[in-house]
Amino acid sequence: MIDSLKSVLNLKIFFKVAFLLSLAGIFVFIFDFGYNQNDLIQEIINGYYFIVLILGIIATALRYITLRKNIYNKVFIFDTASLLIIIYIILIHFFSQEAHRHFTFLYNDNWLKFAILLTFIREFAEQKINYKRTLLNPAQLFIASFIGIILIGTFLLMLPNATYTKISYLDALFTSTSAVCVTGLIVVDTGSFFTQFGQTIILLLIQIGGIGILTFASYFSYFFKGGSNYENQLVLSDLTNSQKLGDVFSTLKQILIITFSIELVGGLLIYSSLNNTLLPTFFERAFFSVFHSVSAFCNAGFSTLPNSLYESGFRFNYALQFYIILLLVIGGLGFPIVVNILKYSKYWIVNNSLFFSKKNIQYKPWVLSLNSRITLITTFALIIIGTALFYISEYNNTLAAHTGFGKFITALFGATTPRTAGFNTVDMTALHFSTLIMIFLLMWIGASPASTGGGIKTSTFAIATLNFWSLARGKTRIEVFRREISDISVRRAFAVISLSLVVIGFGIIAISIFDSDKDLKSIAFECFSAYSTVGLSIGITANLSAASKFIIILIMFIGRVSMLSILIAVVKKVKQKNYRYPTEEIIIN
Repeated sequence: MIDSLKSVLNLKIFFKVAFLLSLAGIFVFIFDFGYNQNDLIQEIINGYYFIVLILGIIATALRYITLRKNIYNKVFIFDTASLLIIIYIILIHFFSQEAHRHFTFLYNDNWLKFAILLTFIREFAEQKINYKRTLLNPAQLFIASFIGIILIGTFLLMLPNATYTKISYLDALFTSTSAVCVTGLIVVDTGSFFTQFGQTIILLLIQIGGIGILTFASYFSYFFKGGSNYENQLVLSDLTNSQKLGDVFSTLKQILIITFSIELVGGLLIYSSLNNTLLPTFFERAFFSVFHSVSAFCNAGFSTLPNSLYESGFRFNYALQFYIILLLVIGGLGFPIVVNILKYSKYWIVNNSLFFSKKNIQYKPWVLSLNSRITLITTFALIIIGTALFYISEYNNTLAAHTGFGKFITALFGATTPRTAGFNTVDMTALHFSTLIMIFLLMWIGASPASTGGGIKTSTFAIATLNFWSLARGKTRIEVFRREISDISVRRAFAVISLSLVVIGFGIIAISIFDSDKDLKSIAFECFSAYSTVGLSIGITANLSAASKFIIILIMFIGRVSMLSILIAVVKKVKQKNYRYPTEEIIIN
């Protein structure tokens, strides 16, 4: 009995050591990528990689052999595939004298780094992480996760190999915040200032910021363990807007599958639209496609081109612009809406297709929810009205260089991108003032709830519109599609509207103080763009003072996590009282 207990304790110590060494391996991994190494240091690093990989293989094998680990088919397949890949990489890199001749592709050191990352993910997934609400409430955890990723991103962007020239801490913080908050405002040119390594860091920050680091970490943990404790599920249900506690991890799975599937398809479509003379190599075209697909779906607006899609050779590529529009709209709808549409589409196909026998098929009649209907109607109304106004206003101005179908696509792009996307296919400084005012409104409204976009959200704008329509008709409640909008939804909507105007207003005042030489229109445009995580600018971002850049950083962060979430995180909750005061009406107008 004592011997078996000792062996179990020794195994736990071994697993803990394997995890800590794999964690240290990530820091070595960053050091290896971020700095140029001499031959001696590189040999030491490779030796450390070898130790981490061997311990990782032994730890994975022992979990199945000694601890009789429960075998989940998907986890067993993952572990088997991982072990085979890692062992193969070890054999090629450390035991084969002729590998560099016969396996040139696999002999690349990046495969060794990939194996280290794979080992860390596997060891990290075995750790028991129990979240306690007494330490941080869900809103505080959500905000803390964004702050943590922003700071890590800032450190990574300051690594020597991330940029061609040295970057200041403030500019690195600005870029990291813009990427994590999927904004797209830049103070240095992404394509020419950052190396391939730096651009990859920005790409990862956009992806993590769009989906959320908690989504990745939670699903990996669930994938390998097959479950989670009740407290963790409660927190995740708040973060994912799951209606049922049991749906938390299925929701996380749907988010990840939908995201990567759409980004993959989007990347392939973008790749098919590119001109080989502008991007001659396969790698250049592939990286461009992946970067812009992720940036578009996450509504980030980052581009590796100096002038975004207005760059010569791309501004007339209407197929590319159309694919970007599709990614922007789908990413801006929000995951609950996309899932609802997919379920409804499946129901409609089964119910109406001749390939299915209605007698043998059992199906549940999914319908579009009220939230989906309001969001879709508002979204497409804004796109149609915005496109028409942009087309009319800019017909003989920024659209003059385009003809026929090109004018329509460019106008459609100009009406879609202000709703938190940040790409541009026209010269923003040449737009008519009336067009800029329309863009102000579109930026402020933004994308839909639970999406990768910002702004006050389409549902908030819809509720405000329905509210004044109900008041005009003399109704005391908001009713639409034979449903009544709850009072808490109305209160939240108007709280979001009020807080957004307060944050944007204070931002405009502060920047006007620190950069008094800038005109009000440019400052206001910058603040609206930052709060709504749009990323469009009319040319003053890089020329702002240090204080103004820091204000824009704060506005981007507040716009991404929402001021209401910040208030919920910092204001102490009060208990509901079982009494009500007499009601009085306040004179409004």
